[in-house]
Amino acid sequence: MNVTDILEKAQFVVDAGGEKKSVLLDYTAWEALLTLLEDLEDIEEIRQLRDAGEEVIPWEQAKAELRTEGIDV
Repeated sequence: MNVTDILEKAQFVVDAGGEKKSVLLDYTAWEALLTLLEDLEDIEEIRQLRDAGEEVIPWEQAKAELRTEGIDV
């Protein structure tokens, strides 16, 4: 799901004058938005690590390694 898909699900709450005051998202859209933002944050961190010369491995591989060490992710 991309940002456009998420925002298409948004519903606006308006006041008596018709002015938009807040936005409602269903829980699925909210989770998708959080996941998207977390992924963007992770991408930025990976770029910084690569620029610093650090070894970077895919998240799925890292999760698998952590699980083998008994760490729940």
